[in-house]
Amino acid sequence: MSFAKVIEMSAHSTESFQDAAKRGAEKAKERLDHVQSIWVKDHEITMNDGQVTGYKVHLKVTFEMRD
Repeated sequence: MSFAKVIEMSAHSTESFQDAAKRGAEKAKERLDHVQSIWVKDHEITMNDGQVTGYKVHLKVTFEMRD
């Protein structure tokens, strides 16, 4: 029998939402075994003095746990 766990994480980029999601996926793959899926739950733009300074995505990562 296999079990899956879902965790939430955030990733940030100064380039784009797509780059932030890619960075988050790479970090999840690096830190977790058997990643099954990643869902982009939310998007956020960070600003400073009216200027866009970054793009943040909130992710839900599903990975298989060992028995």
